[in-house]
Amino acid sequence: MGWKQFFTPVASMDAPQAKKFLTNQPADSVTVLDVRQPAEYEAGHIAGAKLIPLPELQGRMAELDNTKPTVVYCAIGGRSRIAAQMLAGGDFAEVYNLSGGFKAWQGNTAAGPEDQGLALFSGRESAEEVLVTAYSLEQGLREFYLRMIPLAKNDPVKELFQKLAAIEVTHQNRILEEYRRLTGTSVDVAVFEREVAGPAMEGGLSTEEYISRAGANLDQVTDVLSLAMAIEAQAMDLYQRAAATRTDPNGQRMLRQIAGEEQEHLKLLGDLFQQL
Repeated sequence: MGWKQFFTPVASMDAPQAKKFLTNQPADSVTVLDVRQPAEYEAGHIAGAKLIPLPELQGRMAELDNTKPTVVYCAIGGRSRIAAQMLAGGDFAEVYNLSGGFKAWQGNTAAGPEDQGLALFSGRESAEEVLVTAYSLEQGLREFYLRMIPLAKNDPVKELFQKLAAIEVTHQNRILEEYRRLTGTSVDVAVFEREVAGPAMEGGLSTEEYISRAGANLDQVTDVLSLAMAIEAQAMDLYQRAAATRTDPNGQRMLRQIAGEEQEHLKLLGDLFQQL
């Protein structure tokens, strides 16, 4: 399957642009937000940066001043891109993602090309179309986790990816049931995947291309976990925004429940990161 391009565009700065921007601003007039894990922050961070790990961001936005420009960064740019999108959706007026992350800030090779202008939910889809897109997202997540199992370097990471892959199947089944309810059909899984969800799964990036663009080094467990956290945060954000557009209480509840489960995935990944 080819990955759909899942990212809503956010404004980005490369390291030289960000350094110039921060130099030209009074220190107290800009928020520099680090969305990595505490161990990463302790090993080195941009001076004056506030630490809010990505799995905690949704519940801690009130700690930030949404009237100030906010520059968000992580290790390689994947988690911070999602965090920037979440902040932009939370009425932060001026948000920038530091492309390439802290590695680029330190002068190392930056991450791959940005995924610009690639929205998954435009806000114009019908409820049925939202569910079809959500189903394809879950399929993409499942394939990603299955792809990670043989690449993981230790048993706890392998077991975590196996668990997450299995949970995505549960999500797909729930989405299919909601689709059946909304459409009044009894379409089975095979027909749904072939004739309905199939077209939504075509095109875009392959898993390998997606990983390459994210700048993840699959020989590094921390990079693999960083990429997984970015994907889970993206999924959570998408489901929350989709739920907000729904007027049907059952469909809204279903999407919010899945968003909550994605948040639990984020916590699991964050805990594992801290154990490395």
